[in-house]
Amino acid sequence: MTTEIILNEDKIKGRIYTIRDLQVMFDEDLAELYNVKTKVLNQAVKRNIERFPSNFMFQLTEKEYGILKSQIVTSSLQHGGRRISPYAFTEQGVAMLYRAIDELKDTDLIITEDGLKLTDAGKIARL
Repeated sequence: MTTEIILNEDKIKGRIYTIRDLQVMFDEDLAELYNVKTKVLNQAVKRNIERFPSNFMFQLTEKEYGILKSQIVTSSLQHGGRRISPYAFTEQGVAMLYRAIDELKDTDLIITEDGLKLTDAGKIARL
């Protein structure tokens, strides 16, 4: 059985950041969108690390993470913080992550209202 998660564009826009001149989403935000724990998401990445070259995903440096913490407050920071810097996923990384998570869970992600649609092939298509 396939579950569809439908999100509005504003919910996604608020989770896209520019780091290293790239638009990225963080592992914690993607885990919430995919309805899995961040730990599970990161384990799926580690099991499929060959699918995630540096232009798909990277881990924030301590300096980048410090700047991020000073600019925004994420739920993990409110609940004791993270032990490691977050992973950042580019658009291509988000598509590949969908495929890795899909191996764990049968989910289609559809972002509505002129947003993005993650198709079964793991490609992002503009609506």
